[in-house]
Amino acid sequence: MWYTISRHGVRMLERSLNMPESKLTQRQKIIFKTIVEEFTRVAEPVGSKTLMQLLDFPVSSATIRNEMAVLEKAGLLEKTHTSSGRIPSQKGYRFYVEHLMETHLDVSTRNSLQQVFRERHYSLDEVVEKSCDILSHMTNLTSIVLGPDARHQALQHIQVIPINSKNAVAIFVTNQGHTENKMFQFEQDVSVEDIKNCTDLLNDQLVGTSICDVVDKMREIEPMMAAKLVRHEVLFEAFVTAFMRFATEKVAVSGRDNMLGQPEFSDINRLKELMKVLDNGRLFHQWTDQADNVAVQIGTRNELIQIGDCSVVTTKFHYNNEEEGQLMVVGPNRMQYSKVVALMDYMSNVIEDVFGNGKGGKDGE
Repeated sequence: MWYTISRHGVRMLERSLNMPESKLTQRQKIIFKTIVEEFTRVAEPVGSKTLMQLLDFPVSSATIRNEMAVLEKAGLLEKTHTSSGRIPSQKGYRFYVEHLMETHLDVSTRNSLQQVFRERHYSLDEVVEKSCDILSHMTNLTSIVLGPDARHQALQHIQVIPINSKNAVAIFVTNQGHTENKMFQFEQDVSVEDIKNCTDLLNDQLVGTSICDVVDKMREIEPMMAAKLVRHEVLFEAFVTAFMRFATEKVAVSGRDNMLGQPEFSDINRLKELMKVLDNGRLFHQWTDQADNVAVQIGTRNELIQIGDCSVVTTKFHYNNEEEGQLMVVGPNRMQYSKVVALMDYMSNVIEDVFGNGKGGKDGE
């Protein structure tokens, strides 16, 4: 599913986590890291007996409880009403992501991702949608992918290649090198001469126009098309439809149903509210742009934004050197951040390789 969304809708608030890492001992860091990773895996509070089995060094249950009390006082852990175990706090998740998280993607997953995109040549639209589906499947969460936004670039060239009398391929190029391909399927036969004359006319009249203004400009020159072209109605409709799609920012959403399996969203009313946000670009913009949201930088191109009891992890990718898109994974605060970040970071590298633009870092390798 596609919808229009403002890129400002995923603007991250620049607030750094003021947590003195040096105040924690190495043992406290290991215990805390173990609690986060176990809780994100099983969704159950973690107690001292479980930690004794998970830790790879000898330590008593009493010592673990004392260390957990220190971590709780530091605001990194919280008690639950139903268990003697502890769970990470929002602050704790941010501390983990900033200071303790280790990202690694196994070789088989890397090879699988590369193979998917090497099977054939994909258009930008296809890469956006396919990346979204892969992310939601491999994280078991909801994913959102924003393609590069060319709406404010200027049209530089139009080329149309006839296939037969009812089919053609249109190629649009902007002043920043952004290229879009569109398959035309005409309801009536259109001659090669009409296609050539139409292409010449549009190149003469539309070059230099912003993509977001092209449709309005086409309506102004419709009388010129009617005077010069036999099938002017067919061609006008085909180009207007293509440019309207071009002028819409590319957003794909996948894996909404994955939220059904998350215990944090067992309340059907809360789940309905989240689904409403994910299905509406304007609401998503408002949701991610709230003043009390907290964001944390992860590495060079990744960010974590916390929105109440939900988290959004974002990773940037580059297209044609000048343009930028974003991968996003939405889920509860209790998500397996190391896996999610490693997967998203590596996928952004693969996307850049697809378009011959290995500009991103290798944080996920």
